[in-house]
Amino acid sequence: MIKVIASDMDGTLLGDDHKPAPETLQAIREACSAGIRFMIATGRNFPGAMAELEGAGLVCDYILSSGAEVRDREKRIVRTWPISMEQCRRIYEQLRDYPVSVIFCTDGPDYRIGTPEETEESLILQIQDFHANAPREEVEKLPLYQRMRENTRAVSGLDELEAAGVPVYKVFLFSKDTDMLDKIRKELEKQKDLAVASSFATNLEITDVKAQKGPVLKEYIESLGYTMDEVMVLGDSLNDYSMLSMDFGATVAMENASPEIKEAAKYITKSNTDLGVAYAVREVLRRQKSPCAGEENRV
Repeated sequence: MIKVIASDMDGTLLGDDHKPAPETLQAIREACSAGIRFMIATGRNFPGAMAELEGAGLVCDYILSSGAEVRDREKRIVRTWPISMEQCRRIYEQLRDYPVSVIFCTDGPDYRIGTPEETEESLILQIQDFHANAPREEVEKLPLYQRMRENTRAVSGLDELEAAGVPVYKVFLFSKDTDMLDKIRKELEKQKDLAVASSFATNLEITDVKAQKGPVLKEYIESLGYTMDEVMVLGDSLNDYSMLSMDFGATVAMENASPEIKEAAKYITKSNTDLGVAYAVREVLRRQKSPCAGEENRV
């Protein structure tokens, strides 16, 4: 019996407007009323997650920054797995020869190394790559741009970042040169104390090896008294692979998921734009009310 549902956000729980649909929120409320515990498992940090969930009324646990931080239902930090400054320096040294934007993500602001002008250019490119393929003047009018700009800090180097005394949860880098990113991935994966994943073909997300969604989720649910077979997970991208490749009770890929995620998952639901999370949640509720319901490869 499924007692915990853990869902990724972007491309999964959220629609293309980066918000959860009312029908999805209603399905989650029905699951919670049936005694199921709901959890978010996202690559976003806590402020980034809250920005899209504001007003949703969700009561849930949070696995954040791809597993680098865990918060309980009262939003209190339970545990963190930051990247050490030694790891940051190693990563940065490997990336210095590549023309790639590098962002050091914390539990608050994002830090970018460079002048304010270089930081601004990197921010514009990120929004154009991932959110709005629009001219610069249009990007600068977006509320998203204003929010990300306020959440970005320019630093001259890693010494200044270290002096700020903030924990780095994830190193985020992006480029349209996917062949270059693949080369970087292979180089970084040689460092066994790091985990390398991605949300899109044009980015890489680097964390401490202990900060991966699947293992962190397993440890957290077991600390709460649940077992792996009582958990359903949902995701769409490669930073969800560590969840969907583990032997949780139900591993569910979105219809819009990458081929590797679909291959790893036990089930496939509808796409994020077709309320796939709501569909999967209600299928779980239906099957648990009617244990004889037939098994299919779509939930």
